[in-house]
Amino acid sequence: MIGGFLLLVAAVAGIIWLTIRQQQAFERVSHTLVAENRISQILLRMEDAETGQRGFLLTGRSEFLEPYDDAVSHLAGDLAALRETVADNPRQLRALSRLEPLTRARQDLLRLSISGYRRGEAIRADRLLQGKAEMDEIRVVLAGMRGEESRLLSDRTIAADRHAILLIATLLVSALLVVGLGLFVLASSHRRLKQAVETARLLAEANVKLTEEAASRAEAESQVRQMQKIEAVGQLTGGIAHDFNNMLALVVGSLDLALRRLGRGDLKKVTACIGNALEGAQRASQLTSRLLAFSRQQPLSPQALDVNKLVGGMSELLRRTIGEQLRVETVLAGGLWRTFADPNQLENAVVNLCVNARDAMPDGGRLTIETANGHLDEQYAASHVEVEAGQYVAISVSDTGTGMTEEVARRAFDPFYTTKGVGKGTGLGLSQVFGFVKQSRGHVAIYSEPGHGTTVKIYLPRFLGLAEEANARNAATEIPGDLPRARDEIILVVEDDERVRHVSVDALRELGYTVVQAADSNQALAVLTIQPVIDLLFTDVVMPDMNGRQLADAAREQRPGLKVLFTTGYTRNAIVHNGMLDAGVAFIAKPFTIEQLARKVRQVLDSDPA
Repeated sequence: MIGGFLLLVAAVAGIIWLTIRQQQAFERVSHTLVAENRISQILLRMEDAETGQRGFLLTGRSEFLEPYDDAVSHLAGDLAALRETVADNPRQLRALSRLEPLTRARQDLLRLSISGYRRGEAIRADRLLQGKAEMDEIRVVLAGMRGEESRLLSDRTIAADRHAILLIATLLVSALLVVGLGLFVLASSHRRLKQAVETARLLAEANVKLTEEAASRAEAESQVRQMQKIEAVGQLTGGIAHDFNNMLALVVGSLDLALRRLGRGDLKKVTACIGNALEGAQRASQLTSRLLAFSRQQPLSPQALDVNKLVGGMSELLRRTIGEQLRVETVLAGGLWRTFADPNQLENAVVNLCVNARDAMPDGGRLTIETANGHLDEQYAASHVEVEAGQYVAISVSDTGTGMTEEVARRAFDPFYTTKGVGKGTGLGLSQVFGFVKQSRGHVAIYSEPGHGTTVKIYLPRFLGLAEEANARNAATEIPGDLPRARDEIILVVEDDERVRHVSVDALRELGYTVVQAADSNQALAVLTIQPVIDLLFTDVVMPDMNGRQLADAAREQRPGLKVLFTTGYTRNAIVHNGMLDAGVAFIAKPFTIEQLARKVRQVLDSDPA
């Protein structure tokens, strides 16, 4: 087929070439005809000049000179045109060089005869004979030139005919090639169609087999994923059970000892036992908080943050946390954008990273905390799950420690996964960082190499809203001192768990507040109806029939401006949406200490009305 197409291309090229040559031959024939016409035109001009002169000499009338005047006025132009036409023929040019002086001499003689006649001179026979001889010679030259053009016309006509025949022959050959090629293509297409049908049949059979294999593989992968999920849940529950059992052992053992020693009146040791029990309970609270952070369910209270100020203000905290054996450097970027995040959780995340860096440098080293403006482009976002392209505020924590292998770095964020020795780590530090960052719509990445240290980068979305001044620090970061107490306020406590409700009521009464209580939302609304003054509604969120948020809305319909403090151990939809506390919501997480409760209640009561 390729050879046939090449022959066809050659034939088309030949046709084009022959067409051009034939056109050139026709142009040469036309050129010869033009030359013949101009030769004949010059002869006709000379004869017209003689005829006009002769008529004037015979009659003496001026009108007979009109042919003469016309011929003489055009003859020079005709000779010039003829010279241009035969410029490509040396033989014709030589003949023309003979012709031009002859025509000038003949014109001069005619002019002398006419002038002499006008002066009254008699017609001279010698001039007539000279004129005849000049005219005969002109005719001979012109006849020779016409003969040359006739010969050229014959040769060029033959060449044009030959090209026409070749063109026709080439067209016929091309037509035969097209027909032959078309037949070959049809035969080839028929053969390929049969092959395609056979191939389609084989592909269909192969596709059926592949579909069956894919279904089988998908089922196997589903089973593997289910096993991996079960393994992950087993690892998570095993870690939780291990840590909780240790904490419960501390709580139960300490309280048991406290009861026995209380019976013996050993109050000093009772106090120590209760302190140990409280420590175990606090550790359990921290564990649940970290689990909620990893699962992205902790309630966040974000605000517009200047990360440079936050990192710069953590120097004292970091010094107490990581000790004096490490050299800490901070590199704060100029013109750093603001971000929108929970400042307390961000501090916890940075501290967790610094603690991990400290543990990776047992012999000392350099810890660097750096801030920068960053941009994650579309290509990076497409290659990382849950990452949105855009502008971010980056916080990098780098160490010069032992570094991590690729396998360890890949599992670093898994809960309860740790490379530290037994009792030296819970395996929840990086998991808490991961959960907080993801809940804040950010991204976290680890860059590490064994022997060359580790860098963990936190990316938090840039905040484009109006800059807000940070709120006063919460109770956990306030300067210790006497607990804030009541100022003749009345608090309504709503809690469906009786024992938890009694603890909250007793704690508030210990702080000097007047407390009324309700076991559910319906009782709480009834209390609001009959109680003339309620300064604060302190309510659990998760309750039957009507949750705490619905209760707060109904209560504010009765008493607009009523202040509300929510509490819960876990909630997703009532006051927390997308991991963030709803705007204007006051919240304290269970479990809480009396100090935390005292400061939070005082903060809500002293705040401006909603």
